[in-house]
Amino acid sequence: MGGDLEPYFLGMMTMEHQYYEFAALLFISTLVGVLAVRLKQPLLVGFILVGILVGPAGLDLIGMEQQVSLLAEIGVTILLFVVGLKLDMHLVRNLGPVALATGLGQLTFTIVLGYVIGLMLGFDSIKAFYVAVALTFSSTIIIVKLLSDKKEIDSLHGRIAMGFLIVQDIAVVLAMMVVGSLSVSKGLDVESTGLLLLSIIGKLLTAALLVVLAMRYLLPSLMHLLAKSPELMLLFCIAWGTSAAALGDYVGFSKEVGAFLAGFSLASTPYREAVSARLTSVRDFLLLFFFVHLGSQLQFAALGEELSAALVFSLFVLIGNPLVVIVIMGAMGYRRRTGFLAGLTVAQISEFSIIFMAMGITLGHINDNALGLITLVGIVTITISTYMILYSHKLYEWLSPWLTHFERRNPYREAEEAGASIGNTQVLVFGLGRYGGRLVHRLRDAGVAVLGLDFDPEVLREYQRQGLNVAYGDIESHEFIEHLPLDSIQWVISTVPDLGLNRGLGLALTERGYGGRLAVTVHHERDGQVLEEAGVGQVLRPYQDAADYAAELVCAQLSSLQTEELERD
Repeated sequence: MGGDLEPYFLGMMTMEHQYYEFAALLFISTLVGVLAVRLKQPLLVGFILVGILVGPAGLDLIGMEQQVSLLAEIGVTILLFVVGLKLDMHLVRNLGPVALATGLGQLTFTIVLGYVIGLMLGFDSIKAFYVAVALTFSSTIIIVKLLSDKKEIDSLHGRIAMGFLIVQDIAVVLAMMVVGSLSVSKGLDVESTGLLLLSIIGKLLTAALLVVLAMRYLLPSLMHLLAKSPELMLLFCIAWGTSAAALGDYVGFSKEVGAFLAGFSLASTPYREAVSARLTSVRDFLLLFFFVHLGSQLQFAALGEELSAALVFSLFVLIGNPLVVIVIMGAMGYRRRTGFLAGLTVAQISEFSIIFMAMGITLGHINDNALGLITLVGIVTITISTYMILYSHKLYEWLSPWLTHFERRNPYREAEEAGASIGNTQVLVFGLGRYGGRLVHRLRDAGVAVLGLDFDPEVLREYQRQGLNVAYGDIESHEFIEHLPLDSIQWVISTVPDLGLNRGLGLALTERGYGGRLAVTVHHERDGQVLEEAGVGQVLRPYQDAADYAAELVCAQLSSLQTEELERD
């Protein structure tokens, strides 16, 4: 009897030991994550460092490699599922010429030049091709997070960046389809290219037909039924994604492509936002294990040979990718500032780059060194580009004189709305966001001759349709301010909550001898104090004013209720 129970108790002890390892892994990841947040770095960089720390190259604390690897695969599946979920047909049809041109231009430039650099560094053609393709992908997750934190996701450069990031997302899925269809035996054999293309096209058509049938006849009614239980709907989506990933792998695509198509099949349902919101936390948790597993697999002895190549490719991504975006957008009629801010969003590689390289290793096309190279490039570019985006406006001010060559004499796409009537304007309002637009509306309704200024053509067109007097104007351009007829203007109001821009506006107006009033907007009290000390006459604090108004409203209502109760008594 004792002999029969011994394997059971040994198994229980092993499971308990793995549980301790799992708890330690989560705790260490949390500590390193806190450090990454303090340094304003994406968590994925911290999680790769956790993998290095706890893996064989570090303290060698984690022995449950198979379990972490499985969770990592599921995390990648959920990631691709969410990408497909966000890519609805309406968005695909409305990418716009600038997103398509910039996205395809950046992809072509990076692949061609990256391939050439790889060959010059002594890579064989297959490794050079994989590295070149991996360098083209930028991290949608990181860019969305950074732009959202800076309140720039709806800005002109933010929308353009999201457009060409969608182009990249489509490209990465196509690349995975091609790579996933390459068997180890065929590799990249030129003689089999024709059959390979026919096979890919056939699989694509079959997959598209199945997805369309599911979207048309199965999923709408099923999702409507499952929506009665949010927990069940979440479970179904995970099951749908993982099942499609397994099927995709079985028929010769890949798990990643199957998961993407599963998400895409739900993208047109009215529940996609709810599903995406619920899956985001699941995705982020499971991706922890992907990046930890990746870090734990890095062999630093082998990586020593890749350090010089990693430095070359990092500089290429940090400088070359933004530069090609600036050139293309300048040629299409955008100002250098818009091109520069949008270009910074491609100055890093993506988690998809690492996933793409991992697929190449699985297929036997490349070795572990190539994955290590791309991981090093990822760590370097993500770390540096994060600070580049966070301090993009200061960086632009520093580099602006050298960027004049990338702007047309007439940047017509942003200046096309500049023909509004200034006339006898009393008030100028810089910035037509929610606060600035509402301010212009109220001033106009009060009979004030107000002119709204913004550099976003879409915003200008929308307010023109509403009958407002608006024009193209850039608060950063001293040349623009120098040409304003300030004699009749009594108020200049900036609703752009940027300390540096508001300081610059005040200096430019002073140099022009402006004698009217200046009001600027701040979101932080310390910025307001700095501007007041600098002599700004009026500091607008929309959050503080709104909170004060709400508090007064609530207090008035409470007082009214108390009075009514006393009267009834």
